[in-house]
Amino acid sequence: MGSGFMKVVAYTDGSSRGNPGRGGYGAVLSYISPDGIEHLRELSAGYERTTNNRMELMGAIAALEALKVPCEVELHSDSQYVVNAFNQHWVEGWQRKGWKTANKQPVKNPDLWRRLLAAMEPHKVRWMWVKGHAGHERNERADELATAAADGSRTTLLIDEGFA
Repeated sequence: MGSGFMKVVAYTDGSSRGNPGRGGYGAVLSYISPDGIEHLRELSAGYERTTNNRMELMGAIAALEALKVPCEVELHSDSQYVVNAFNQHWVEGWQRKGWKTANKQPVKNPDLWRRLLAAMEPHKVRWMWVKGHAGHERNERADELATAAADGSRTTLLIDEGFA
């Protein structure tokens, strides 16, 4: 990655209780300021009815949308669905085919894929897959945030407008 951009490391995760069911996402963002001090920011939200993949996407979206200036982002996710969509160039193919898969089926979650692409636009994003539940501190924290959000009180759960 080039220089001149603020460097951010993000760990994101999604969770659902039932698929579909109640769900949540979590994100942990880390930035080292020029004076060498690490700054952490945690994000999460829960939804009444959604899917695990939608929450995996929302974790990445929330992390990127939280950044107020263009950044170099190393985004870690335990979702191969999300990471492979970029590292294996699935998204480019879906866009070329009018948001259809290789089997000519409609891509699932096109609303969130479009939102994620828009959130990525000002940044340089490198997608990193991390094995889930393998003891990586920041990934475990993102998972805790996601599951706690999914288990939140009914009054705090949001409606996933894009989930039919």
